[in-house]
Amino acid sequence: MTENKSIRDRVITALDRVRPYLQSDGGDIDLIDVTEDMTVKVKLTGACHGCPYSMQTLKAGVEQAIMKEVPEIKRVISA
Repeated sequence: MTENKSIRDRVITALDRVRPYLQSDGGDIDLIDVTEDMTVKVKLTGACHGCPYSMQTLKAGVEQAIMKEVPEIKRVISA
């Protein structure tokens, strides 16, 4: 369980790095869960929620940032 905690902490660090870019456009991101199969579930909020580019932001920005910081993560999905 401690390994999962450190992975979660590293995911939070990665999210904190991309958060200012989302906030500059009036949005934000919340970490919902890191599952046992190494899937990160996030929720885009504010202006990002429902934005036509939200999936592109999720895949190109958020997922890449998380996977760079935490290579164990297999995928990032919107919850």
